[in-house]
Amino acid sequence: MATASAPAAHPETTTGLDHRKLLMWAFLGSDCLFFGSLVATYLLYHGKSLTGPYPYEVFNIPYTSVSAFVLLMSSLTMVLALAAIQRGDMRGLKIWLLATALLGSVFLGGQYFEFTTFVEHGLTIKSNLFGSTFFTLTGFHGLHVTVGVIILLSFWVQALRSKIKPEQHLNIELAGLYWHFVDVVWIVIFTVVYLVEAPNIIT
Repeated sequence: MATASAPAAHPETTTGLDHRKLLMWAFLGSDCLFFGSLVATYLLYHGKSLTGPYPYEVFNIPYTSVSAFVLLMSSLTMVLALAAIQRGDMRGLKIWLLATALLGSVFLGGQYFEFTTFVEHGLTIKSNLFGSTFFTLTGFHGLHVTVGVIILLSFWVQALRSKIKPEQHLNIELAGLYWHFVDVVWIVIFTVVYLVEAPNIIT
């Protein structure tokens, strides 16, 4: 007696991609437009604040560079987490997922410290155009990192409870796509917001 063929574990779309991966790419594409609009707004009003504090008065480039390095290193640990589950190394998956979440948390802690320092210097979202555009742009990025950390920790807890199997590596891959996107966005923000001001700070 013939048996029905088993359904595909991950249904594909006409593009040949899993439908969940296609949905993630669509989401990331829309998020690119979102952050693109925020970056464009920041650049449009750059240097047009009538009152201080101004960027060169509050930015600490070396400090923010360390935070950026920490976040970029989390991309490496995310890659190692995906590689671990793909080869069936569940212990490695737990280690690298936790490491990625911790690095993301360190970045968020650094951002919180930076924000509070700026507020102490009189810069708030209502202070001037710089404050409004800066806190909106970096704040939304921080929110994205927070969501990413929560996702990673949820997978880590599932891995601890042995509820994630090697064949479910696509879930980790999707989380990795989101996390790498967050890192790339920070590279853009760090460049157009902080490094642009470096010559003014040095002089």
